[in-house]
Amino acid sequence: MSNDSSASETTPLRRPEEESYRHLPVDEDSLTASVTTKLLTSRNGLPVASTSHNGVKSNARFNTIAVAHHGNSSNNNTNHNIEVHLTAASDQLRHRSPLDSNHSPFTPTPNVNYLNKMDTTNKRILCRIGLDVLILICVLFPILCFFLWGESYKRGFFCDDESLMHPFKESTINNFLLYLIGLVLPVVVIIIVEIIQSRHQEKISNGNNTGRRYVFMDYEIPEWLVQCYKKIGVFGFGAGVGQLTTDIAKYSIGRLRPHFFAVCQPIMADGTTCADAINQGKYITNFHCAGVGSSERMLKEVSLSFPSGHSSFTFYGMVYLAIYLQCRMTWRGSKLMRHFLQFIGIMLAWYTALSRVSDYKHHWSDVLGGSLIGSIVAIVVTFLVPENWFNWNTVWPPVHTKKN
Repeated sequence: MSNDSSASETTPLRRPEEESYRHLPVDEDSLTASVTTKLLTSRNGLPVASTSHNGVKSNARFNTIAVAHHGNSSNNNTNHNIEVHLTAASDQLRHRSPLDSNHSPFTPTPNVNYLNKMDTTNKRILCRIGLDVLILICVLFPILCFFLWGESYKRGFFCDDESLMHPFKESTINNFLLYLIGLVLPVVVIIIVEIIQSRHQEKISNGNNTGRRYVFMDYEIPEWLVQCYKKIGVFGFGAGVGQLTTDIAKYSIGRLRPHFFAVCQPIMADGTTCADAINQGKYITNFHCAGVGSSERMLKEVSLSFPSGHSSFTFYGMVYLAIYLQCRMTWRGSKLMRHFLQFIGIMLAWYTALSRVSDYKHHWSDVLGGSLIGSIVAIVVTFLVPENWFNWNTVWPPVHTKKN
């Protein structure tokens, strides 16, 4: 174009530095005046007049933009209006799938890979939780069967056996206190400790979680909740295993409780009782219980003395809690606080076991056997879990050694 003349031309966009943009399909609805202005800026720094939405002429095939171009000639200060027609592939955009990988960079589309990965992650988490629940059901269902339909081994007795002549007493540690000590207390302590540990770790790492993260339904599961699921899940599994072990022994042995005569009031096959001299020094196996003043449940449990279920359950919970505190409680405010809490837990289990003897619910050997079962199950469960679940070094941050 000559400097001595002024003309209005309509030219296609043929600038070398913008060749890459010529091949991009442009959506006429998404192309704004500001984006077009940037595309028309020349290499020599020619100013481009800003255009408003009113300065854009559009039709079905073209977007027409009026740009004011100032000439460099000193003899002519007239403005040259250049109409630049940008060809838009509107027909292709209308027929293009929104999930096409070659879509326009100006048109946002959903990340299909992310959604598929998220759906797979959700299914994986649900499968793991479902499998854990199924395993717990497999352990707890036999316990329920024993409770509802179990029949113990029918053991005989001697009418002059003084160990079976104790009176019936109500339990000092009833079922409510039993579940409070052996179940609720450990779970509450685990939740509190894991929340404190999670906050402490976020504090020392400035919120940068370097561990594995779990996301479910676009919600990132907190670290403390993941740890609680692991620790409480193992705790529940061990409690079920310990209780099932105890019930198998109870129904297989059928040992009579110390208050057997007071609850059962046995009557022999010939109609005689232990008050008759004919039955003295005789081992009796053929009898039935009169059970005057006794419930059906009491009559069923009168032959379930060994081992003690209360002792087994509380010792499992408290030994597990003591080991858990030893591994996870890292508070440096007091050297004795952790041991004090461990001592309280063990003493609760010890008192529960002793009360079973003083209440004439069990023989001393029953309590000893139940306590050993609960303690052994707790130790086995905690030592066989993955190493990174517990910090056996009892320092912070935990230092794990690799096994050769």
